[in-house]
Amino acid sequence: MHEIITKAIERSRYLRKNQTQAEKELWKYLRKRQILGFRFLRQHPIKFHISNKIYYFIADFYCHEKKLVIEVDGGIHKKQKDYDELRSKMLEEMKIKVIRFKNEEIENDTNSVLERIKQLL
Repeated sequence: MHEIITKAIERSRYLRKNQTQAEKELWKYLRKRQILGFRFLRQHPIKFHISNKIYYFIADFYCHEKKLVIEVDGGIHKKQKDYDELRSKMLEEMKIKVIRFKNEEIENDTNSVLERIKQLL
């Protein structure tokens, strides 16, 4: 079990150090409770169980108070659409809302992205 947790922490640290440009841009607005006073964590592992085994997803951004995951979808997400849909469904079964934005939305229309986030909060 500790091995799973250690891997999740290591992976999260790696992803925080290697953010995409769109993730960096969105993080400027989510950090330090800038949106309606809610705290967001970036590259946060969310643990779940299947058949008594522990697994985890790493959410790009997570607000625990509102159980909201924000995912930033770049080019790789076109190839893993089925996985992303399954992951979103599993998170929603855990009562966690998921919202997805494409890199281009964040880079080209940040204000609209922030408004949609505020509406969900």
